[in-house]
Amino acid sequence: MKLPKIVLLGPPGAGKGTQGSLISEYFGIAHITTGNALRINRDLETELGTPGSFIDRGELVPDSIVNEIVEVEIKKASGFVLDGYPRNRKQAEYLSTISEIDKIIYLDVASEELIKRLSGRRVCSSCGENYHIEFRPPKKNGKCDLCSSELVQRSDDQEETILNRLRVFSEHTEPVLEYYINREGFVRIEGRDNPEDVWESIRKIFEEG
Repeated sequence: MKLPKIVLLGPPGAGKGTQGSLISEYFGIAHITTGNALRINRDLETELGTPGSFIDRGELVPDSIVNEIVEVEIKKASGFVLDGYPRNRKQAEYLSTISEIDKIIYLDVASEELIKRLSGRRVCSSCGENYHIEFRPPKKNGKCDLCSSELVQRSDDQEETILNRLRVFSEHTEPVLEYYINREGFVRIEGRDNPEDVWESIRKIFEEG
C-alpha cells in the first residue's frame, strides 16, 4: 500500500498534535512538526545561518530555512503527516514543488471553543504534567496528581494571548486554507467533537478512499 502524504491544518487548539500522532501511528508514517524539525536540524548550515541561531535570539526562523528543513525531513520519509507546516501561502507553494500531497485535512473549530480549550489548560510548575479544568481536571484542585506541586496557567494560554494567536492564524494561515480548499484531496473535519470522534471521522476518509 502506498503510504499517504498528508497536510494537517487548523487553528491553535484544534487538536492537530493529537490527530497527527494518531494518523502517524495508524499508517506507520512520519509525524513532521515544524518545532521538532527545527530542533532536530538546529545546527543545519544554510545561507542565512543555522536555525538554532534564530531560535536562540528569539526570532522567527525565515521561510527559506523552514522550507529547507521540512524538505530534509520529507525526503527521509515514505509517507508523512505535516503538522504546523505550511504556515503561510509561500510555504504552501514551496511544498507543492517538492512533494505531492494526497490529503489536506482541515480541523474546523469555532473560536469560542478554542478559547475555552486553551484558556482551561493548566500545567504543573514542577514536572510539567498537563491538565484541563474541564476536560482533564486534577484530583485535587490546583495541585498536580503526580507530584502535588502547584498548577499554573501558561502566559500563552491566557485569553488575551489566545485572541492574538487566533488573529495571527487568521492573517497568515487562512491564505493557506484558501490555497488548498478547491484542490483534490481537501477535506474539512468538524474538530469540535471529542478526539476519539474526530479520529473516527479522519479514519473513515481513508477507508472510503
